[in-house]
Amino acid sequence: MKTKSANQTNNKVDLGSAPIGKLLLKLAIPCITAQIINVLYNIVDRMYIGHIPHIGSDALTGVGVTMPLITAIAAFASLICMGSAPRSSIFLGQNNKNVAERIMNQSFVLLIIVAIVLTAGVLIFGPILLSAFGASEATLPYAWSYIQIYALGTIFVQIALGMNAFINSQGYSQWGMLTVCIGAILNIILDPIFIFTLNMGVRGAALATIISQGVSAAFVFWFLCSKHSYLHINPKFFKISWHIVAPCLALGLSPFIMQITESVLTISFNSSLLRYGGDLAVGSMTILSSVMQFALLPLTGLTQGAQPILSYNFGAGNKERIIQTFKLLIVCCLVYSISLCAFCEIAPRSVAMIFSSDAQLLDYTEWSLRIYIAGVAIFGMQIACQQTFVALGNAKTSLFLAIFRKIILLIPLIYILPMFVENKVFGVFLAEPLSDIVAATTTAIVFVKYAKNKLPKLLAENLKKSQAQKQAAQA
Repeated sequence: MKTKSANQTNNKVDLGSAPIGKLLLKLAIPCITAQIINVLYNIVDRMYIGHIPHIGSDALTGVGVTMPLITAIAAFASLICMGSAPRSSIFLGQNNKNVAERIMNQSFVLLIIVAIVLTAGVLIFGPILLSAFGASEATLPYAWSYIQIYALGTIFVQIALGMNAFINSQGYSQWGMLTVCIGAILNIILDPIFIFTLNMGVRGAALATIISQGVSAAFVFWFLCSKHSYLHINPKFFKISWHIVAPCLALGLSPFIMQITESVLTISFNSSLLRYGGDLAVGSMTILSSVMQFALLPLTGLTQGAQPILSYNFGAGNKERIIQTFKLLIVCCLVYSISLCAFCEIAPRSVAMIFSSDAQLLDYTEWSLRIYIAGVAIFGMQIACQQTFVALGNAKTSLFLAIFRKIILLIPLIYILPMFVENKVFGVFLAEPLSDIVAATTTAIVFVKYAKNKLPKLLAENLKKSQAQKQAAQA
């Protein structure tokens, strides 16, 4: 009896044979849109908070200090699902739906467990952590007011971010975009109502965010239980099996470290800047990190759009489609990163004005943004290569590259460079572009060696597996 593969059933796209250019465009645009809208949850909060009369600057800095905790919460969703989703796609490419579905369901259970632990941890240790992250006496009250409420919605964040990866990995990128749009639009509507109309300030911003994330999480759950999805949430697959989960977590370590080190990175930046430049420097860093986070989203969206294509065809052993996809991906990423860098160098003040109207803060941010963003021009190469390693299931290399850029290079440079320059704050900001340039160059060299030496053998093995599964299904 013949059965249909994931590629032949409900998918809106044909991952195995559709033209690469059109396929990447169809998958990447919804992913880019979803990424941009997703970050609006926090960016819009900051836009409104920064313009609260009389307290806007302190409140903005306070909310900026909460970013390590918010990033950490999102990082655990990546640990579980950003490794699980590509592995699920690989098994779909091998015509093995059963394992792909088990991976998704066990990831769902892990997300719920992690959400409970994280919520308790933030509520118990929040004030201590915020002080360590750079909160001063003036900004700590705003930071704690925001994160208290945000922590209560951790389970919504985990499900909305984590399980949405499985929607995209099946090729349903438009549904994945809709999931994010629903919550983000609701957040944009609720923010001014709670912050200004109900006079709730930063608490209102946090409440608007978790309500919106709750709606997104409900939509993700509905979709993965519906007939629209090829893979379904099913309690019979909830029992966690280590041989299923372990490889997923190993692959998820790379995106996890990329995000969790953002928390350590923020602590390093904020503590150094508070020491050398005070609250004004920390406030500037809040804007810089917001700009970087928002501006790099198209790169993340591009790699997420390419992931199902790369993973599926890696599982199917299709060398030519992987080469075509990667070449197109890296060209698009480099064109964007170079354009982004040029724009920020030319008009830094215009970018900063989105987040604040304080003249002193704008002056500070104008010169610091030019330094901070200088290495972004070649960052497109870094993210294209590194995320391709994840899509191809290469856990060890992707993990090394994640550690190399931030832990080995960037964090030490934040503390070392100020020792050698007169302007200490300049030295802190200079750490970012230097680490970007070195890391991108290293990543490109490692990727070329992998593509020449190891990838062909793995593709040959996967081709045999895919053909064997197909023959068994047709028997």
